[in-house]
Amino acid sequence: MATPLLEVKHLTKFYKTHAGTLHAVDDVSLSLEAGKTLGVVGESGCGKSTLGRTILHLVEPTSGQIFFDGKDISRMDAATFKESRKWMQIIFQDPYASLNPRMTVEDTIEEPLRIFGIMKDSAERSRYVESLMDSVGLARRLKRSYPHELDGGRRQRIGVARALALKPKFIVCDEPVSALDVSIQAQILNLMQDLQQEQKLTYLFITHDLSVVRHISDEIVVMYLGQAVERAPANELFEHTLHPYTKALLSAIPIPKPHAAENRIVLKGELTSPIDPKPGCRFAPRCPMARPECYKATPELRTVAEGHSVACFFAQEAST
Repeated sequence: MATPLLEVKHLTKFYKTHAGTLHAVDDVSLSLEAGKTLGVVGESGCGKSTLGRTILHLVEPTSGQIFFDGKDISRMDAATFKESRKWMQIIFQDPYASLNPRMTVEDTIEEPLRIFGIMKDSAERSRYVESLMDSVGLARRLKRSYPHELDGGRRQRIGVARALALKPKFIVCDEPVSALDVSIQAQILNLMQDLQQEQKLTYLFITHDLSVVRHISDEIVVMYLGQAVERAPANELFEHTLHPYTKALLSAIPIPKPHAAENRIVLKGELTSPIDPKPGCRFAPRCPMARPECYKATPELRTVAEGHSVACFFAQEAST
């Protein structure tokens, strides 16, 4: 088996609040091979964006280990981590909020080069920026444009070009198409897949859109209130769904057929609070299969088939 480019072990991120400790990411472990895409899905507030930002140290983890390219980057100081930072980038969700309104397209894309002291010759940097704009489908005539002068699709292409500037190995894609029109979404997704093949990129693709994640991912992790509840190859997850929460998510995908909504699973019950959660399955109050034991112990993510793991005491019953 190939050595993973990224390996996360028991990662947690807790926040202190006036009401208690909020468990944003709670004991998540995963691995990702070079050149692959791992999709992370779940409802808003499940911790998927916090997971991505914690891996990149945009948010410092509370505990756990993060290995990137064989190195433990969990507790590196800023100076030591700076070298690894070049190889790990992010594409943000909002293509307008993530861009400095005072910087032109060229300034934005070349900023990482200036920060790391790469290509000190301005003419060389300018040529490189033009090549990046070509690679993401941005017309060179837009070099001197500002973000407010461009549409959402072009803004997001700037974000992609900026992420590629340092020739990274790994990119966290934090819902990169959710703020875009459907037609533009398809363009950006196809662009990202083409770039992945050309540059051997590795993606952690965060989204709440299951149709998108199936299209782009090799494997998928489903998160619920800070915990990973199911992981499997993309096709396996859709064809042999095990966790009741994943089944409910999949049933919510719009299907253009009459009466398709009749088969939708409507979750009822109260959400478990992520602040100082009690022992037990966090999905139990909304789960149609919940039993008394689900409220007493927390199910661990366990392998039930090749490449397929699930955190549910009654996973086999859920699959029937």
